[in-house]
Amino acid sequence: MTRYLWPYPRWVAHRGAGKLAPENTLAAFRYGAEHGYRMFECDVKLSRDDVPFLLHDATLNRTTNGKGVAGEQDWRALAQLDAGNWHSRSYVGEPLPSFQNIARFCLQNSYFLNIEIKPTPGTERHTGEVVSHHAERLWKHAATPPLMTSFDVAALEGAKAVAPRLPRGLLLASLHSGWIDTALALGCVAVVCNHALWDKSSVTQAKAAGFKTLSYTVNNDAAAQRLLALGTDAIITDRVNLFSPA
Repeated sequence: MTRYLWPYPRWVAHRGAGKLAPENTLAAFRYGAEHGYRMFECDVKLSRDDVPFLLHDATLNRTTNGKGVAGEQDWRALAQLDAGNWHSRSYVGEPLPSFQNIARFCLQNSYFLNIEIKPTPGTERHTGEVVSHHAERLWKHAATPPLMTSFDVAALEGAKAVAPRLPRGLLLASLHSGWIDTALALGCVAVVCNHALWDKSSVTQAKAAGFKTLSYTVNNDAAAQRLLALGTDAIITDRVNLFSPA
């Protein structure tokens, strides 16, 4: 595998600012930026009418005042929801952001972005295709493209087919048999693991295959120091107030 010139910073703010602001909202991105973060991770899925927007869960229930499967509703309805009130009173009225609005915020401020493709079940490849198409269009003239990641192989296959120049990363919750081969087949430049999965052996295997090594979600200093000692490349954290990206 050709080694990829890695342009991204070591510290990545999870869902904008982790748990310190309503996740996957513009308010969270602003909060993370106020703490010095220059790279953000977020979850992107599709509305019923194929508008990419930010949301982690399949349903709206946990992080908005809406109900039901998010991908079964049109963007016009989703855009009216309150995505801040669940977090705290100070964020009442914070809307679900469209992917385009988040892209504009990152591009205008020269921030880096890790897009986790988060399909509604049954739309895996299609979501990878549509989200990647929009990402390629929006970052067409940018020096550094977003990093496209997913747990879902079909979503990454869709991303590869539609926007092969965008860098991809395979997300893993376990180091299943053949994880290196899967990442290679998808043309990935990175593997993103639950931080507990990285040890000397797994880091060595990943790096020998040419991959950058990223970790989620690291929220205490002991875990961060262990990953730094192992020589991993990036750390995704909720604790933007604990870890200084500088």
